[in-house]
Amino acid sequence: MKTKLTILFLLAAFTLGTASCTFIDSTVSGVTNVLGTNDKATVIAKTAQIRTSYAVVAADLLEVKRGDQLDIVDQIDFEKVPWFRVRAHDEAQTEGWIEAQNVITSETLGKSKKLAEEFQNTTPQASGIIRSASNLRSAPDMNPENVLFRLANGSTFEIMSWKFVPKQEVPDVDDAPKGQQKSGKRSKNSEIESAKEAGEPDKLEDKYDIWYQVRLDPSISPAPAGWLFGRQVELQVPSDIVFFQQNNRKFITWQRLDAETADKGTVGRGSTPGSWVILTRTNAVKPIDGVEPDFDGILVLAFDKYDQSYYTVWRNAPNTEVWGSLPLKVEGKGDNKTFTLQIRNAEGRMDTKQFVVFKDKSRMRVTPPEDIAQYQTKTK
Repeated sequence: MKTKLTILFLLAAFTLGTASCTFIDSTVSGVTNVLGTNDKATVIAKTAQIRTSYAVVAADLLEVKRGDQLDIVDQIDFEKVPWFRVRAHDEAQTEGWIEAQNVITSETLGKSKKLAEEFQNTTPQASGIIRSASNLRSAPDMNPENVLFRLANGSTFEIMSWKFVPKQEVPDVDDAPKGQQKSGKRSKNSEIESAKEAGEPDKLEDKYDIWYQVRLDPSISPAPAGWLFGRQVELQVPSDIVFFQQNNRKFITWQRLDAETADKGTVGRGSTPGSWVILTRTNAVKPIDGVEPDFDGILVLAFDKYDQSYYTVWRNAPNTEVWGSLPLKVEGKGDNKTFTLQIRNAEGRMDTKQFVVFKDKSRMRVTPPEDIAQYQTKTK
């Protein structure tokens, strides 16, 4: 009799234990949303740790660095934070957990590489820096699903192009996690309202947001390209020419014309004075058929090594402007260069116009297109 009772007791305990485990497993599954996967990942953080678990008290197993390849074994959302279970490619094939924000999956990386193919033969138009950690996106909009990854504060990049979009009621910092979208309410500015009432022209920053298409160096990110929301982007105008920028006319594109940079234009913050072709933009809204010009002014500066000073080689005539679109393209070698622009003519067509740059003794000269005056209009 005792033997039968013992057996019944053990069976009951086993049944309860199984039910309890099933309940715990289903509860954890409901909270964490564990999903099997079979993908690759690349580390995008400068350094990150593979850990024993996703718990706060977990131990570090292996430090991985930007560009390291990992195999994704599993993934989990724990307390609304996504984690990947990964296998490293070290000798021990270390396996553990890494926070998802530190890596980029092969699928997402492929989207970034596809964007980079669009401008593989295009010269960078400017350089910039991000003032606050912001999302790099696969398209110039706030779709919650197009986030590639979050770019760290202070990251630098080359600007390939940009796009004006109507001003949005969104936060100034685009840092919402993938799949989520933050809401924001812009307060009315009395100065903006009074300016409209007085008949003053609208300003670009009041009517539009700008999205920048950027190219990233491998030292910054394994993902080569994406779109950045412009409110946290600061253009890095070269230090030797930034003082020539006016409050009402900003530099938006610049490329070197120096002989020592003959093979390609450079847009970075160089410390050595040199010669530049610069495209500028006033702050006034001036769309034609709903499209804003990328630039409305042209300026060529050269540096006199003997006088140690800059001089203006060529610019559009005083009190005039042009209506132009990117890209700016510089070609040639040594002292003989050309730069090419797209400018709208009086009939509304976009024409390709070429400017010839050459040296006359020690002075730089520019020969503009013979009909350039037809493309310049009086400023209002």
